[in-house]
This record gives sequence, structure tokens and C-alpha cells, in this order.
Amino acid sequence: MKNSNGDMKNKHEKFMKEALKQAKKAYRLGEVPIGCVIVYENKIIARGYNRRNTDKNTLSHAEIKAINKASKRMGDWRLEGCTLYVTLEPCQMCAGAIVQSRITNTVIGCMSEKSGCAGSILNILEMPEFNHQVKVERGILQEECSRILSDFFIHLRTRIKEEKKENREQP
Repeated sequence: MKNSNGDMKNKHEKFMKEALKQAKKAYRLGEVPIGCVIVYENKIIARGYNRRNTDKNTLSHAEIKAINKASKRMGDWRLEGCTLYVTLEPCQMCAGAIVQSRITNTVIGCMSEKSGCAGSILNILEMPEFNHQVKVERGILQEECSRILSDFFIHLRTRIKEEKKENREQP
């Protein structure tokens, strides 16, 4: 018989795999592969993936896209009772939006030492100074979430290097 911790881990992994599917959509567009899903009562109510370059919009982060969709679906800006799953630790903008939308739980794949605001640089999600704190779980499918980002940046650097070489070779 499974214990509740095992059940919760399986549930988190199931929904993080869905967030990874969203990250793969971003990857195919040439975007930094970050994906997000929002779950309410064990059902995905919203999905999002990074589209900053595609939309030419600073606000087109996976979490913001998903929060907008979830708010429309719920008919309210308050997303109490919802869990947000995201493949990469949220930045300051997204962490602020998570707090402002009153999301109850956030599950993070991998951390972001250079821009993360759910424990790496700051921890906006759990700051007691705010009127709402988010329960956070970190490291769910960490290797898979980290790998898709690493692969993306390896391919990006290779492509940039090849483009520079081609430009130098042209008369």
C-alpha cells in the first residue's frame, strides 16, 4: 500500500510531466523551454509556455500565460485552491503574480541560481511580510527539467557559433 507521500510525489510528477510538454512547445518555437500548468481539484485548468520572443512581449512567461488562462477559466483573479507546476523557478515578476493571484501551492522542477525568486535569489513566494504565502515544493523531476534547458542552450550556442562562421565566410 502506498503512503500519502508516495501518492503526492506521483501526482506532482504526473503534472510536472504536463508542464514539460509545454516547455517542449517553447523549445520548438526557439524559446527558452519553460512550461507551466495550473491544477484545480486534480484537473489541469490552464497551460502556458514561454513565448517572449514569439509574442515580442516581456510578459509572455509560461506562468503569466497560465495564470491569465486560469483566471478566465475560474472566473476570478483569485486562484485559491490551485497548484501551479512550473519547470523552472519563477522570476520576480512571475513569483509576484503567483502571490498576487493567491495560488495556494507551487511545484518547481529546477531552480534558477541567476534569476529565481522562489528561494535562489529571493523567496517572494514564502515571504511572511506579504498578506499571502504560497506553499512550495522544489525539485520535482529536477533532472528532466534541467536537461531540457541545458540542451536548449547547448543547441543555441552551437547555432550562434555556426551563424557567425557562415557570416565570416561570406564575401
